[in-house]
Amino acid sequence: MSSAATAQTQKKRVAVLGSTGSIGKQTLEVLRMHSERFEVAALTANSNVELLGAQVEEFRPSRVAMFEEDAARSLASKLGIRVDSGIDAATEVAASDDIDIVVVCVNGVVGLLPTLAALDAGKHIALASKEVLVSGGAIVMPRVRSGRGTLLPIDSEHSAILQCLLGSPSLTSSVPRGGNLAEGVERIYITSSGGPFRNWTLAELETVSVDQALNHPTWRMGGKITIDSATLMNKGLELIEACWLYDVSPDVVQIAVHPQSVIHSMIKFRDGSILAQMGHPDMKLPIQFALTAPARMPSPAKPWEPNHTPSLTFEPYDESVFICPSLARAAFIQGGTSPAFLNAVNEEAVHAFLRGRIRFLDIQRACERSLAKHPVGEATLDSVLAADREARLWFASEYV
Repeated sequence: MSSAATAQTQKKRVAVLGSTGSIGKQTLEVLRMHSERFEVAALTANSNVELLGAQVEEFRPSRVAMFEEDAARSLASKLGIRVDSGIDAATEVAASDDIDIVVVCVNGVVGLLPTLAALDAGKHIALASKEVLVSGGAIVMPRVRSGRGTLLPIDSEHSAILQCLLGSPSLTSSVPRGGNLAEGVERIYITSSGGPFRNWTLAELETVSVDQALNHPTWRMGGKITIDSATLMNKGLELIEACWLYDVSPDVVQIAVHPQSVIHSMIKFRDGSILAQMGHPDMKLPIQFALTAPARMPSPAKPWEPNHTPSLTFEPYDESVFICPSLARAAFIQGGTSPAFLNAVNEEAVHAFLRGRIRFLDIQRACERSLAKHPVGEATLDSVLAADREARLWFASEYV
């Protein structure tokens, strides 16, 4: 076999950071379907010993790590293997010479350090963790655009935008460098289901329960992102991500409520043409695209046909009721460490709501207050991590 043929058939070695979460599990489903192309070389998780143990036994990765030290010891004892622990372990995995692709789907800003390490090591990153770009976009994207590594988004909305921008396999499959792919784009439309409280008033939202907020109409996700969908903060965070990923100003990005969740995003060109990416609300397709772009191949995602959803509708959301997207837009415009501070306050507020310590509308009230409380600083790795810590301390002192 020629060296070219050997390179063509060589499996890509994948590290999944956060393999026991919703995106991590679906990533493994995609990798399982395409085992001829991919090898699961590393798995990391937070603390779910039982599930990570089952994944390790199935995929036999060469490297395993857990964020919590006690959980790592427990898994090592259970399987009789080496299990590293802590954020340093995940960062080392991301930069390892025996890894080609790093899937970052951990919760929170903790994903920033492994992402930077992977980029500096020239890896391809499939990024699901919103917080990495929301908090650290000013640090991450210059590395991407300098060619240190490549990065594709897993978020269904940003995958849809990229698929519309690329269109053809003959084009590059990387996120735009210097905004070239955004030339000619007049508007980016990020779609939203509207969440469980579409068209509710402020008075009605005052008494929202946790169970009501977790009852998403179309997507099945973890608790934090489901609450973000209920407040529409997820759209605010996605707006910030889009600005970093596609090198556009926040006024270019608009949010359109689309209850059927079939169209995941749209782009409008200056000539008036609009392109949309469509499919069932299923994360496996954007996960696979982030791993294989620009190639198209069978996916474990459920296929969609036009007659499955004959009516597709759009409507605006009430910006006076759901203020979180506007807060995110303002934080991006303020720049520096403002998005990191807002993101951390939102995380803490969501967790406090889920524990019954604050009311639903207190989430956006806390986020609104946070914009005025944080002194904006230049976004460096140290300042972003410091802003994240300070935001959590501020929230605890004011609300818990």
